[in-house]
Amino acid sequence: MQANWYQIQNIDELDSPALVIYPERVKANIETLKAMIDDPQRLRPHAKTHKNKEVTQLLLAAGINKFKCATIAEAEMLAMSGAPDVVLAYQPVGPKLNRFVQVTQQYPDTHFACLVDNIPSAQAIAKAFTEAGATIAVYIDLNVGQNRTGIAPGDAAVTLYNYCAQASGLSMTGLHAYDGHIRGTLAERTAAANEAFAKVEAMKAQLRSIGYSDIQIIAGGSPTFPIHAKREAVECSPGTFVFWDQSYLDTCAEQPFQLAALVITRVISQPNATQICVDLGHKSVAAENEIGRRVVFLNAPGLKAVSQSEEHLVLEAGEGHTFKPGDVLYGVPIHVCPTVALYERGYTVENGIVNGEWMIIARDRRILC
Repeated sequence: MQANWYQIQNIDELDSPALVIYPERVKANIETLKAMIDDPQRLRPHAKTHKNKEVTQLLLAAGINKFKCATIAEAEMLAMSGAPDVVLAYQPVGPKLNRFVQVTQQYPDTHFACLVDNIPSAQAIAKAFTEAGATIAVYIDLNVGQNRTGIAPGDAAVTLYNYCAQASGLSMTGLHAYDGHIRGTLAERTAAANEAFAKVEAMKAQLRSIGYSDIQIIAGGSPTFPIHAKREAVECSPGTFVFWDQSYLDTCAEQPFQLAALVITRVISQPNATQICVDLGHKSVAAENEIGRRVVFLNAPGLKAVSQSEEHLVLEAGEGHTFKPGDVLYGVPIHVCPTVALYERGYTVENGIVNGEWMIIARDRRILC
């Protein structure tokens, strides 16, 4: 791999800040993903990273037909792209439930499902779909340690499963267990994922003991993907793999995905002798991490972030630096998923040339429904 794979020959035609996507690398990442599992039918990639039709269609062309998402807009984007099977990995409540019903009616060729983790919400979902003359597939969302959503595996979860299996308007499908809290080395992640998944297996065994047989399981995200990929019949839901980012380059070195999306920025000012300012503010790169963990630059790895505001990022360049206004920096987001959501479009780069754009349509809160 050339060190300058990312360089853009017609960069003077591209304003900054900008999100740039390298389609050939996206395709390579999809093939890498498929090679890491025994059966592509066990893949259910999450759309939260790419949020666009073009990547979805590349996945479909590669034989990946199941998807997961977190928003109504992502669900609609997937259906608009022709995805045949979509799980909304979210429990729809309030107006979101009404919108979800609308999406399922707007796109009848897509099989939809959603999550549920309590009986009152299950009752509301059942009522909404019954009134619409429809049935929705549901998964019990299990809390296996992240403590964000879900019901703890055990008797209460069995009661919920029984309710959903019997309720009009619902079709009980299986269990969903997201373990996004698991980090560390591969050995540490493997141990933690196995411990968490043991609770899912115990829950499945308990359900089988009372007569349930067809219990589908969706488990994990990117950090635990290689672990769950080895489990028989479990569907896996990585998402970041399509673009990858610096965080996973640092922490998931065993996963051989390539960087496929960058942010382009330019030097706009030199506030003093050792610092430069670029046009990559909070609105242009995910800023949830501390200042030193937001972006790294492929062509200037020694730059250190000092401060950031809405439209500006100040960087320490050191004594005697040679940066000047107009210089282009190629940035790798630490966290690419929320970074993509900051852009209405990503510019595609092939053979070193910006040659098109992919609209990030699911960054919107609403598309049609």
